[in-house]
Amino acid sequence: MPSPRRAAPFLACVLLAAACRATTTAPGSAAAAGLFPEIEPFETGRLKVSEIHELYYEMSGSRTGIPVIGLHGGPGGSSSPVSRRLTDPTKFLVVLFDQRGCGKSTPPGDLRENDTWTLVEDIETLRKHLKLERIVVYGGSWGTTLGLAYAEKYPEHVRALVLRGVFLGMQEEIDHFYHGGSAAMFPDVYEALLAELPDPGRRPLPDYLYELITTSAEEDRLRYCRAWARYEGSMSVLTPDDAFRKRLDQWLSGEKVCTFSLFESWYMKNRCFLEEGQLLREAPRLSGVPTYIVQGRYDVICAPSSAWKLHKALPGSRLVLAEASGHSGSEPNIQKALLDFFAAIGS
Repeated sequence: MPSPRRAAPFLACVLLAAACRATTTAPGSAAAAGLFPEIEPFETGRLKVSEIHELYYEMSGSRTGIPVIGLHGGPGGSSSPVSRRLTDPTKFLVVLFDQRGCGKSTPPGDLRENDTWTLVEDIETLRKHLKLERIVVYGGSWGTTLGLAYAEKYPEHVRALVLRGVFLGMQEEIDHFYHGGSAAMFPDVYEALLAELPDPGRRPLPDYLYELITTSAEEDRLRYCRAWARYEGSMSVLTPDDAFRKRLDQWLSGEKVCTFSLFESWYMKNRCFLEEGQLLREAPRLSGVPTYIVQGRYDVICAPSSAWKLHKALPGSRLVLAEASGHSGSEPNIQKALLDFFAAIGS
């Protein structure tokens, strides 16, 4: 699950390392060259994927470059311009889109025909629409869940898979984030969330939040949406500064905050529409897919143990544990790993 828009870029993609190994990045080792310069899409479009839903998508970089499809976090987030800056624009074609009901896709905030497997089919529909053969799939947080689900269903269409801040949709992960696991390091933030709820002892919390958001009067609905989004956003980076807090406050006051909180409670109350342990169990389907995993060492939103389990289930994968890093893709050592990955695949 992602941090606020603009505070968390997504991911990148890469080639497979020959050996299965975990590495660490040293504090302060951000890429010397930094992100690539800002770039605008050379094409934007809309794709009707059902009688209800129409997706916004964009393309940037090289029309003939290595195709990359980016999956934003959430559920309920939206694509970020920062994702265009992780790749060499002369070597990669970067395709970003907003998932059903999110961002610029329409209708906004609509949960009808909205589940993990409809989103998986949307990726495939977009790939076919753009006439792309084998794509690099990248995603962060919820984007890793969706990326894994897509890659495990369509491994023949996946050139490489890159994941940042792994979330496997398992009950232990949901319990960690909703039912007090994060309170081990952020007790004040968790208590502040519960203090906003009429019955802070109600469980399971995703179900209760969904009920509050969908049945409350508008003023109360906004309060619950902001309470959840503040809880998640406050824990997304290792060392929040004044600039980060300002961006978080701006996001919390924006019109998209309720889509974010609504979608997260909807997907989590439905256990991401996955069988328990499904993504790990079907990981062998990715045996021929180069997979790189980037994980913040101190990520309390998506615990590093999930990335480790996935890494062990994929003997050909590479896991980079980014030191001095939390959940957000804006963490310097996470960005360095992503830039390095793209440099490898483009070389």
